[in-house]
Amino acid sequence: MNIVLFEPEIPQNTGNIVRTCAATASTLHLIKPLGFSIDDKHLKRAGLDYWHLCDIKVYDNFRAFKEANKEGRLYYASTKAALRYDKIAFGPDDYIVFGPETRGLPEEMLFENYASSFRIPMIEGCRSLNLSNSVAVILFEALRQHDFAGLEETGHLTKY
Repeated sequence: MNIVLFEPEIPQNTGNIVRTCAATASTLHLIKPLGFSIDDKHLKRAGLDYWHLCDIKVYDNFRAFKEANKEGRLYYASTKAALRYDKIAFGPDDYIVFGPETRGLPEEMLFENYASSFRIPMIEGCRSLNLSNSVAVILFEALRQHDFAGLEETGHLTKY
């Protein structure tokens, strides 16, 4: 799977998403401008020792991202979308795009891609979930649809 963060702002969220992508062998695509440096200590602390396990690609803008990634479908996460995330049949090479924490994806992007935009259901009056939580919810639904292919099937209990 491919997780795309469009202009992420908070280093801790991106660090947590690095860890989630590493644990699921998903590629993380970061689209500038970033609200932090990739060397940011908060970013690295949140991602802990998972950086070497994550395939991270950085792009100067959304146009450069689209030019480099012409295969696979793009889906857009937004609280403004009508379609629920569980109604999408995600493919293993799809790209799931998330917007910046403080403002979400630009409305123009959503208007152009409304049929492939989705939301996570929430109670009325709740603005949104945390970005790293939203990524985890959607990514694991997409992976579930493919029977968690490539991920470990069992846990490992050690003697206590």
